[in-house]
Amino acid sequence: MVKEKIVRLLNKQLNHELSSSYLYLSMSSYFETEKLSGFAAWMKIQSQEEYKHAMKLYDYVLQVNEQVVLQKIEAPINKWTSPLNVFQETYKHEKQITASIDELVEAALTEKDYATFNFLQWFITEQVEEEAAALLILDKIKLIGDNKTGLFFLDREMAGRARS
Repeated sequence: MVKEKIVRLLNKQLNHELSSSYLYLSMSSYFETEKLSGFAAWMKIQSQEEYKHAMKLYDYVLQVNEQVVLQKIEAPINKWTSPLNVFQETYKHEKQITASIDELVEAALTEKDYATFNFLQWFITEQVEEEAAALLILDKIKLIGDNKTGLFFLDREMAGRARS
């Protein structure tokens, strides 16, 4: 039986993942309005991935015979100053999600909930990938600077992201 504290934190993380999905969809929309369709496609796929993460949590909570409690999702920001600004926010956001998962993992260990601890290992690995991907793109955008040609080529590269 999963303790109430863990169930509460799992539901909180589910909400964070849904909020992430919403944020990345908003970022996709921003890129569409900026005519950066490759960036938009990348963010749309990212939004779908975050939704899948939420559903993993949803399914786990139900599998351990607990109640999923969906919470309010705040409207995401929808205005950015540049692709650089978007990926600065993306990287910052992923670091916040990592901290939230770390909190959940620590609670699972403290409560000796080894099944949940084991379940969360996938999320730990995933967050390493998420942070690395966001940072790589952020670094590329910084390298490009104000070079519109470089941004054009990066946009084309971003369009090549495969769906997971």
